[in-house]
Amino acid sequence: MMKKIFLLTLTLCCTIFLVAQKRNIPKVSTVVHKLGDDHARIKIFQYGKRKDIVFINLHADETTSVAGAEKFLQARGGMLIKLENNNKRNISFRIKNSIYTFDPNRIFSKTGIEHTLEHFKKTSSKAIVEVEKFANHILKLLPKQTGCVIALHNNTEGNLSINSYLPGSEYERDAKQVNVEDAQDPDDFFLTTDSLLFTRLSAEKYNAVWQDNLLVQQDGSLSVYFGEKGICYLNCETEHGKVQQYEDMIGIALKYIEQRDKNMNSTIR
Repeated sequence: MMKKIFLLTLTLCCTIFLVAQKRNIPKVSTVVHKLGDDHARIKIFQYGKRKDIVFINLHADETTSVAGAEKFLQARGGMLIKLENNNKRNISFRIKNSIYTFDPNRIFSKTGIEHTLEHFKKTSSKAIVEVEKFANHILKLLPKQTGCVIALHNNTEGNLSINSYLPGSEYERDAKQVNVEDAQDPDDFFLTTDSLLFTRLSAEKYNAVWQDNLLVQQDGSLSVYFGEKGICYLNCETEHGKVQQYEDMIGIALKYIEQRDKNMNSTIR
């Protein structure tokens, strides 16, 4: 009897050890970017060696999204680029005696930079140049072998939702096609630049938006930037606090992103 207990214990310990061994522990590095008279910090988490899938978290207060993606990074590997901003959405910086503020997901075009600075009531030519350099620095952190960028976002009840992209709504012109599922919370949805991903995620009964990469309004967002470049981009969005929902959505999205990349690589060969 004791021998059986010993063997079972040994097997369990070995299993736990092997599972732990398979988890990717991230190598963390911090990039410090001089922003006016201040500094912005970008953390890079590299899980294993894989660099074809990159997660990016631009809004530091949207922590549910990061928690929801973490277990997949540990299991499958990949890169996470995360802006550090004391859990605040918008970034402020000084140039001499002036303070400027911007939304870090509105800085990937000059038009977007101008609009976001104006939105916060303070702009200047020097501030525009500083924000533009910051945006370019973020983009340069993306590995060349990146196949798809997954943006990690959260929202609040009654704010941005799948309904925001329907005819007559604020972002109607940004959407080429919209899939709405009555069984899903409108606040939980995908937005992608890729028609195949849109089709697959819609078939899985998720709320989804296929961005109109030609007619989308130039607001400086990352989705518009990658849409113009023809690069696969996916925004996964849920309400704050819904970690399990986020995990479910990321899991199904990764399934199809990996299938997509595998098919593309096979075609190239």
